Amino acid sequence: MKAMYLYPLWVRVWHWLNALMCVILLLTGMSLHFSSKNDPIISFDTSMLVHNIAGITMSLLYAVFLIGNVISHNGVHYKVDFHGYFKRLFIQIKYYGVGIFKGEPHPFPATDNCKFNPMQQVAYVGVMYGLVAALVLTGVALLFPESIPENLFGAGTILPIALAHTILSYFIALFLIGHLYLATTGHTPLSNYKTMITGVHFEHQTDELEGTVK
Repeated sequence: MKAMYLYPLWVRVWHWLNALMCVILLLTGMSLHFSSKNDPIISFDTSMLVHNIAGITMSLLYAVFLIGNVISHNGVHYKVDFHGYFKRLFIQIKYYGVGIFKGEPHPFPATDNCKFNPMQQVAYVGVMYGLVAALVLTGVALLFPESIPENLFGAGTILPIALAHTILSYFIALFLIGHLYLATTGHTPLSNYKTMITGVHFEHQTDELEGTVK
C-alpha cells in the first residue's frame, strides 16, 4: 500500500468551505424561490442576507481556487491530456457501468500528476472553470444590478440573468449529488472522504494491478 499526499491543506480547507457555501446557497435559494410569503421556512430577508453573504464568500473562495491552481502544483490535475482521451473515457465509463459492480480494479489509479480519472478530470474542469464561473458572474450581476445595462438588444437583462443563475444552481445541485455518490466508490465507501480530511490517498495492492491506457 502506497501513500500519496494529493490534497494539500489549502485545497482541503477550500473544498470543505466551498461545499458548505454551496449547501447554504442552495437552501437559501430554495427558500427565496419556493417558500410561502405567509409561512416561510426562513424569512425572506434572512434568506436574502445569508444567501448574499454565502455568495460573496463563495466568490472569494473561487478566486482562491483560481490563484491556487496557478501558483501551486494543484493546477496540473486540471490539464487534460487529449491524446487517446476518448479511449480512456470509454474504459472509465465501462468501469463505472459494469466493472465496479464486479469488484474489478480501477483502471486509472490516482498519481501525483493526475489525481482524477478521465471522466472526473473533464467534469471538474467543466464545473470549476465553466459552471461555477458562470454561477459566480451571474450572482455578482444580481447582487450589483446597477453595474449591468438595463437593456441589451432591446430586451431586459435582469430576468435572463436571474433565470440563468437559477438553472446553473440546479446543475450544481445535480453535481453535488453525483459527487457525493462517486466519492463512495473508493477502496472503501469512506476512504475518499478520509482522504479529503487528511490529504493522503492510499494506493492499495489491487491498484497495483491496474493498467493505465494512453
